Amino acid sequence: MQIGPYKLENNLILAPMAGVTDRPFRQLCKSMGAGLVVSEMLSSNPAVWNSEKSRQRMDHQGESGIRSVQIAGSEPELMAQAAIHNVKNGAQVIDINMGCPAKKVNKKLAGSALLRQPQLVEQIVQAVVAAVDVPVTLKIRTGWDPEHRNGVEIARIAEANGIQSLAVHGRTRACMYKGEAEYDTIRAIKQVVNIPVVANGDIRSPHKARQVLEHTGADAIMVGRGAQGRPWIFREIAHYLKTGELLPAPTLTEIRQIMLEHISNVHQFYGEFLGARIARKHVGWYLAEHDKERQFRFAFNAIEIAAEQIDALNLYFDALTESAVNAGAVANYH
Repeated sequence: MQIGPYKLENNLILAPMAGVTDRPFRQLCKSMGAGLVVSEMLSSNPAVWNSEKSRQRMDHQGESGIRSVQIAGSEPELMAQAAIHNVKNGAQVIDINMGCPAKKVNKKLAGSALLRQPQLVEQIVQAVVAAVDVPVTLKIRTGWDPEHRNGVEIARIAEANGIQSLAVHGRTRACMYKGEAEYDTIRAIKQVVNIPVVANGDIRSPHKARQVLEHTGADAIMVGRGAQGRPWIFREIAHYLKTGELLPAPTLTEIRQIMLEHISNVHQFYGEFLGARIARKHVGWYLAEHDKERQFRFAFNAIEIAAEQIDALNLYFDALTESAVNAGAVANYH
């Protein structure tokens, strides 16, 4: 898949997720097979650009691959300025957010709230595309609510005004993340535009990835929540699309190695205090299948010191491994 001058390594993209797709997670997903990783949403309000949170979100130091940065806002001029600012900071692709359903974003008329105002969509796209000389992409939902699925109209506006690639989440704003994503609207969009279309929503397995690609005719798929605690989903999908075979699930040893490296990078990136707090949600996702009673998670969330978090994780995996070995021995005995 091509975005402007950039050819992606494959057609698997990590969705931008606020509070999740920071630099440590993006780089991890890239190393695990994602062809493109998109940064967390950045506000177009210049007043917040110098905050610690925004500076961390804009930090692309040492990143490999194409640097795609998502911006959010509702004023064309401010969105253009935000695009210019991020390109100066190293962005190679600017992605416009018109898909976020969060209330605090929508009440500022940003994110998916913009889908109610096609004229404003056009003005924002025109302003951003004119402001920068890098490719501009757009992320939308299928519409405002199930009675107003205007994704096809928005897609036509996007293509006519210079958008280079369009990602579509298969839900409306009103649906939030409830129910199941629908892909018929994405298929309809793909049939009316010539720019690459990326299908997004509920892609949590290699089988689902292939099914969505076949149903929609999309050029690529975008994985969001399906990668939380499972960054290896990208290599699993890539292998399945290429060979039709499923990769074996990662071993406990590999999960341990991936997670410890990730959490150490989080500690390093955010520093001791904030890093220990941000690590908690990732650990919860990684261990969701193993810690179903959430006993370890409850204890882990009380740990304030980064080094103690690493020690606790090592002890937990030692116990998990021992338990697995003992279970294997019992099975062999029988």
